[in-house]
Amino acid sequence: MAVKGRRGFLTPEMVGWDATRREYVLPKLRYAYNEMEPHIDAQTMEIHHSKHHAAYVAGLNKALGELEKIRNGEGDGSLIKHWSREIAFHGGGHVNHCLFWLTLAPTERAKDMKPGKDLAAQIDRDFGSFDRCMNEMSAAAAAVEGSGWAWLVWEPVGERLLITQMEKQQNLWMTGASPLLGVDVWEHAYYLRYQNRRADYLKAWRQVIGWTAVDELFAAARAG
Repeated sequence: MAVKGRRGFLTPEMVGWDATRREYVLPKLRYAYNEMEPHIDAQTMEIHHSKHHAAYVAGLNKALGELEKIRNGEGDGSLIKHWSREIAFHGGGHVNHCLFWLTLAPTERAKDMKPGKDLAAQIDRDFGSFDRCMNEMSAAAAAVEGSGWAWLVWEPVGERLLITQMEKQQNLWMTGASPLLGVDVWEHAYYLRYQNRRADYLKAWRQVIGWTAVDELFAAARAG
């Protein structure tokens, strides 16, 4: 994987942008649904990707199409606010999930991964240690009210790593921050196996983080 995006954001290929059709398609995963076992079960992976993520892609394309109609004088201009919110929600869901899948790795590969030298040094500088960083990440994710995400981000003004919460797919996002590592704490991400035990899911998620991808996102974000 090569990340070549401004401030670490995903490339068109990574987010499934089809330039010919001028719409998004659901990107294929780089691994099989069962390769996160026993930490994340195959059924959850399949439903999460092929149903939930696919719905965000469809919703994003729908909103983009409706706004194009309005621009062309074919739609209801009074619905601009509605469709703009739909782009924020479904577009956020789509990009969030693209990053989520990108920064997961099959159990057999992930068990030997750790942050690279540059990212590890930055984590130590900004959090004191890797364990402190991951404990804060888990605490932030566990404390999300309702549905949402926790993110490890690069904050370019202060040139530092931060951990933030996100409600739903898009609320509370820090403008200008580059996302490096996110964990989905909507119930569809874990309920089949973990039910209401979000903390257990977060412990399991830490076992399948693909740090190689996070390293590349970090390098791209710092390069600006």
